[in-house]
Amino acid sequence: MLSERERTDIDAEIQHARAKRQATIEALRIVQRERGWVSDEAVKDIAEHLEMTPDEVDSVATFYNMIFRKPVGKHVIFVCESISCWVTGYDGVREHLEKRLGIKPGETTSDGMFTLLPVDCLGACDRGPVMVVDEKLHGNLNPEGVDKILDEIRNEG
Repeated sequence: MLSERERTDIDAEIQHARAKRQATIEALRIVQRERGWVSDEAVKDIAEHLEMTPDEVDSVATFYNMIFRKPVGKHVIFVCESISCWVTGYDGVREHLEKRLGIKPGETTSDGMFTLLPVDCLGACDRGPVMVVDEKLHGNLNPEGVDKILDEIRNEG
């Protein structure tokens, strides 16, 4: 069941659309913001609210890599694995993240703090290697820079 806040926020997005279904992405983002991810039950609830089928909503959700269809950590780290980032040191950054966090891409740390996800391109090829953490882009990375970012996040709580 969608919460009152989720319904209100989704209805506000519908007001900016010509058809309810045009608010699908925003509805998914709203639910994810509130819950951390989008469950099958939430897909059904969004579909009902937007007068769509669950399969239609799911096809949108699974198309976008920043909509999470399974639980993720409190902080999601997207590491760009494009050719530009690879040439500028992606392998070293990814390996350092794996070692520091004790996880492989697609996994979440045992404390639920971080999820590491590879992504084809983050559109910042001039600053590679890059990663996005909690929707903030970090570029020109090296292991020391990665450590600084992770330490800042852990210190924030």
